[in-house]
Amino acid sequence: MARTDRLMRLMDTIRRLPQPVTAERLASESGVSRRQLYRDIATLRAGGALIDGAAGVGYTLTEDPALPPHSFTRLEIEALALAVSSLEQISDEVLADAAANAMARIIATLPDRQARQAMHTVMRTWRRKDERPPVRIDMDLLREAMWEEFSLLITYRDLHGNLTSRVIWPLGMSYGEETILLLAHCRLRGDFRHFHVSRIETMHRHSENFRPKRVGLLRDYVAMRRAELSNTSEAAG
Repeated sequence: MARTDRLMRLMDTIRRLPQPVTAERLASESGVSRRQLYRDIATLRAGGALIDGAAGVGYTLTEDPALPPHSFTRLEIEALALAVSSLEQISDEVLADAAANAMARIIATLPDRQARQAMHTVMRTWRRKDERPPVRIDMDLLREAMWEEFSLLITYRDLHGNLTSRVIWPLGMSYGEETILLLAHCRLRGDFRHFHVSRIETMHRHSENFRPKRVGLLRDYVAMRRAELSNTSEAAG
């Protein structure tokens, strides 16, 4: 691992874990030896990070020079914490970890009183972990395909149990209580489709790149949905 990446990972770990955090825990989470950890702590301190503590005692990050100061109301802090905790319930582990790391960075910039409030929020989300069907595919690849706008070859089992192979242009995902839905332009059907991510059995990168068509496709999809909603309202009236 590159030195810069290793130091960034160590800072993220100190922000995220309950403090003071022991050298043993930091070394384990960062994937380095204790000797290397002590050198990295010294490097961060030399760079301006105020890290209190020592070997055998534990470390506490009291000021992070890489982040600007922030201030939030008590309700804003609760809302951010609630949003992060909800991702633990409805998203995959990688996305939930990313949200937790982002929240830790935010907390690291708060004044002491607000930082304590963020560590002891009163609002929580809860749902049973077994309510959602398991996801078999690589979610990192799916996110990358949407960001970089390249096509995917998937095998998909529909609600009737039929298995088909399709090339899709992935456009966006929505997270619900019971499923994750993928909005894509299906090249087999030549139209927009929603796919239950849990029903995608295999997924591979395909050769097509649909940049810069994504923005236009999303605009067309939104216009189509608005027209459908307008027609529904008129029919009901």
